[in-house]
Amino acid sequence: MIKKLLNMFSGKSGPAKEESVPTVKKGSLKDVVNFVDYVVRSLVDSPELVKVELENSEKGQVININCKKEDIGKIIGKSGKTIMAIRALVTGAASRLNQQVNVEVLD
Repeated sequence: MIKKLLNMFSGKSGPAKEESVPTVKKGSLKDVVNFVDYVVRSLVDSPELVKVELENSEKGQVININCKKEDIGKIIGKSGKTIMAIRALVTGAASRLNQQVNVEVLD
């Protein structure tokens, strides 16, 4: 999954080095949601309670992150730097797909 996302950012469509990894030219929003899910579950203390969902709203498409209240601070990070980094990666990946996606952390 990480290799798919890296290929999506770099624009490579061939397999990475000597490994035979299935190639993805652009990827999909599902890959972006899976990436956010992977990163968020890696950050929190209770990964089994994390829910990451893609939702259509009046603002466009939104990736909603639901977790325990105690874990929200870990996702947001000091001065909001962690969530800003996640949002920057999602924005970059989504723009390559000609989409506009926002990331929200819900209570």
